Amino acid sequence: MAHRELLHRHRSVLPKWLALYYEEPIEIASAHGRRVTDREGRTYLDFFGGILTNSIGYDVAEISDAVRAQIDTGVLHSSTLYLIESQVELAEKIAQRSGIPDAKVFFTNSGTEANETALMLATQYRRSGQVLALRNSYHGRAFATVAITGIRGWSASELSPIRVSWVHGGYRYRSPFKDLSDADYVKACVADLREVIETGTAGDVACMIVEPIQGVGGFASPPDGLFREFKKVLDEYGILLVSDEVQTGWGRTGEHFWGIQAHDVVPDAMTFAKGLGNGLAIGGVVARAELMDCLRANSISTFGGNPISTAGALATLNYLLDHDLQANAAKLGNRLIHGLRAVAATHPVVGDVRGKGLMLALELVGPAGEPHPAAATALLEEARRRGLLVGKGGLHGNVIRLAPPMTLTEDEADEALVILAEAIEAVSA
Repeated sequence: MAHRELLHRHRSVLPKWLALYYEEPIEIASAHGRRVTDREGRTYLDFFGGILTNSIGYDVAEISDAVRAQIDTGVLHSSTLYLIESQVELAEKIAQRSGIPDAKVFFTNSGTEANETALMLATQYRRSGQVLALRNSYHGRAFATVAITGIRGWSASELSPIRVSWVHGGYRYRSPFKDLSDADYVKACVADLREVIETGTAGDVACMIVEPIQGVGGFASPPDGLFREFKKVLDEYGILLVSDEVQTGWGRTGEHFWGIQAHDVVPDAMTFAKGLGNGLAIGGVVARAELMDCLRANSISTFGGNPISTAGALATLNYLLDHDLQANAAKLGNRLIHGLRAVAATHPVVGDVRGKGLMLALELVGPAGEPHPAAATALLEEARRRGLLVGKGGLHGNVIRLAPPMTLTEDEADEALVILAEAIEAVSA
């Protein structure tokens, strides 16, 4: 009853386009570890983490203590017009771990703001409003980031402050190049990139922005090394490379701290958000100093990098590093993907199992391999009925996304596999 009453109030005062999961949406009232409890007392194992944001789970003492300590000073906010020690210390750690030479960091409130900032820096630095983006991409819900979002269902307007040209490569499963070998797939995508630059732009493009693994696009990714080969072409034209690490950062992919590192290339800038704050609102850009310092006008961020968010984010980053959660993501991601592929082998409704670390996806298909969004919606409901929360996405809305907190245990991974197998069986019936 509580859910229904709140849902009625929600629909009365909030936009129709504000998406809610489930036929009967739930409110998460409390949480601990990797489990959340709704207002009616039902507990779930969380395999979506607030859209990859609760990176180390819920009710983590080290983070709560850091936030309380800052609150106890009485300073919840001061703005970037004043020095903030936790902001400086966090920036130092991120710059050092970025791999970008002479790096500087600017903090925002979200991934959308981070990507907007990266676009502003790149277009100012290159004195060009042209941008290259990948098909099937998602980069945010503001004016410019909607323009570089290559998923029609998330692109609310064709109006844009920038001119965008689209490149193949991120989503291999339904690509026209899908049947090629890894090496030939890379060659085909590189050739496409060069052709787009030569025929669809004026040449002086500001930047190319990529997600190492496409988040909203259904955790799709190209073969390792593609973006290294892209960078070679971009360098010929002086075009900057921006890696959107909003979902792939902080070791979630298991094999690397940043998703782009799988491609053995150093971008000119990276954007980040989500998992850094473990639920606190924070995002940002880390970039070469020359690029970061290129603005010719004053700029601040009233709330970006505020004392509360940076104190909590610093505690989150320290926890991630101290407990080697990247290694845990690699180990349990391997356990999960092998289990999921075993289930998929006997259930044709699962057309593809993909991902890295604790960033995994199931693409659901019909008898002829066509996208099957109804099956994804049904699986979402079946998993919830059995006590597991998962996400959904993909160009066609037919992909189930799995991204639990990186503190996941082996027992919890096995529990999720049992539930997912039962849910897939129910959807296949």
